[in-house]
Amino acid sequence: MTDLIKVQALTAAELLENFEVSEEAEEHLVPDTAPEVSINQLIEAGLYPDAIKLLAHGLPKREAVWWACLAARDIQSPETDEDNVSALIAAETWAKKPNEESRLKCKTLGDKTKHKTPASWAATAASWCHGSLAAEGEPVVEPPEHLYAHAVAGSITLAAVLSDPVDPAKRFDRYMKQGLDLARGGNGRVKD
Repeated sequence: MTDLIKVQALTAAELLENFEVSEEAEEHLVPDTAPEVSINQLIEAGLYPDAIKLLAHGLPKREAVWWACLAARDIQSPETDEDNVSALIAAETWAKKPNEESRLKCKTLGDKTKHKTPASWAATAASWCHGSLAAEGEPVVEPPEHLYAHAVAGSITLAAVLSDPVDPAKRFDRYMKQGLDLARGGNGRVKD
């Protein structure tokens, strides 16, 4: 039994079909149990990037993108450039009300910020949730079902590492708590 009500996968194995974990993580996975078991094992082993990937693939699209937004917002500062501020606002807007107009804005800003920041990856994640990957006027190319989760995981992992390149564990822990809160039906806003 699990309290991660937003994660629809019954086993970790279902999620693991969509991405690879590190070699080190493999020994901590329990594929035939609820995803929460493997997520907790990975956290306990300090393998946060693998835990983030697993949870990102388990969350519904809106919650996953919101999780990336929370991490990106956490590290924004007054020095953050206007394009990255706009990319994050666009991703937050999409997470609150996903529609084609906000998705296209996320796509434009994700491309403009060149996928180098957590905000850029959050916007890209939103743009990969539906619609077409092709340019306007070209034949529709639907994004693979779990492509957004890769961008979400990238955004969150990058936010943690940028916050403290030497020891990002504190931020990783915070971001995992946010993601798990979202998976439990919360809003992801957790206290340290």
